[in-house]
Amino acid sequence: MIKARIVVTLKNGVLDPQGKAIEGALGTLGFGGVGTVRQGKVFDVEIDGVDTGKAEADLKAMCEQLLANTVIENYAIQIA
Repeated sequence: MIKARIVVTLKNGVLDPQGKAIEGALGTLGFGGVGTVRQGKVFDVEIDGVDTGKAEADLKAMCEQLLANTVIENYAIQIA
């Protein structure tokens, strides 16, 4: 079994209204000094097998086809 974590974030320059709202809410809650906040998504995926090369290729295909909108988002794959 191969375990992986995929982190999807907005590309630089893409507006992030949810991150901006979180940033404002943190200030309202008294957390001073918080700079820019950007939000993203995390996917924990388990894949049957032991071939990490194939797993990485499959994970990349998953990101390209479904998990990330590659026009506005970046993704990073971490295999545990």
